[in-house]
Amino acid sequence: MRSALIVGAGIAGDTLAVLLGRAGWRVTVVEIAPRLRTGGQTVDLRGDSREVLDRLGLLDECLTRLVPQRGAAWIDETGRLMATMPVEAFDGQGYVSKEELLRTDLARVLHRAAAEHVTHWFGDTVDTLEPLPGGAVRATFRHHEPADYDLVVGADGTHSRVRSLTFGPEERYRRPLGFAHAWFTLTEQPGTPPLDGWFLICNRPGRLLVAARPGHPGRQEIGLSFPATELPSRRDPQARFALLEQVFAGAGWRTAEFLAAARTAEDFALDTYDQIVVEGGWHRGRTVLLGDSAWCASPLSGLGTALALQGAEALATAVLAGGPGALPDYERAMRPRVDAAQKLFPGRLAIYAPNTGLGIRAMTAAMRAVQTPPVSLLLNRLVATHGREPS
Repeated sequence: MRSALIVGAGIAGDTLAVLLGRAGWRVTVVEIAPRLRTGGQTVDLRGDSREVLDRLGLLDECLTRLVPQRGAAWIDETGRLMATMPVEAFDGQGYVSKEELLRTDLARVLHRAAAEHVTHWFGDTVDTLEPLPGGAVRATFRHHEPADYDLVVGADGTHSRVRSLTFGPEERYRRPLGFAHAWFTLTEQPGTPPLDGWFLICNRPGRLLVAARPGHPGRQEIGLSFPATELPSRRDPQARFALLEQVFAGAGWRTAEFLAAARTAEDFALDTYDQIVVEGGWHRGRTVLLGDSAWCASPLSGLGTALALQGAEALATAVLAGGPGALPDYERAMRPRVDAAQKLFPGRLAIYAPNTGLGIRAMTAAMRAVQTPPVSLLLNRLVATHGREPS
């Protein structure tokens, strides 16, 4: 195999493109968005993420793009502080890391590295995928001429087009977690309250969460979470904004400001928190799934970027080694990590978004308590023994 089509120019897709392109493959990356996607929250460089980027020779560049952060802080609807967890907590293994960068910046670093070796087609996607005698796959596109590839990779996210074409409809693989999340960038104006480096989290009864965290200078990254399993169509943005305004009416703190900013944000996104579970294998012939299209663990796992980087490296290692067992080898390498990441620890949803005022007070009290000896010493030992991420 010497030619590859990668559908999706995200973290997983461009990481794989870097590795295959450097090895001399003819690689085409097709992305339905008209340009490289922006938006998303910060990703940290602890554990396997750091190691993969180091092996790619891109870690130093990522370290120049860190977002200065002091830690996480929980506040009430008036902005009153309830609990904090600084970046130094648990020897740097707490809720927020000293070394985090925006997903946008990581995507740009990977994209530039990939562009040295591969071809990117933006504003296009696959229409059909047809296995050919001998193992190759013929792809037709919305705007480009059909072409044949030795390998087709679906790195196109939770709502994967490749998965739908080759494996079947999304409802077979989607496991809703009962939450939805909106995220977007707010540009600071005169009078915008500063964050002073803190990731501020305001929980409200009814499992609502309103958050703001540092972004690029003069910008704040906003998140709004609420219970939902289905959302209005992406083709009806006004219905989506109306839903947010209905759900978060009267939530307090800066929520009204955030709802107004959502309507004008260029990178506004809204989706449900789901897991993707593809049983029976991540490949069909020479078409294979990678990243969230194969195994989304949901943002609640905190491991989406790490798994995307690890998965791309594992897939590249397997296919560059060659042989008929390449794709099964990739899956054997990644399945244990994916299975561990998808097992959210008991109470994760309740901690993330408590349902009642009493639950919110109990959660913030627990956040304070876990940082006091001897609890913090015990948790430090657990982190040191088992690690923050699945191995």
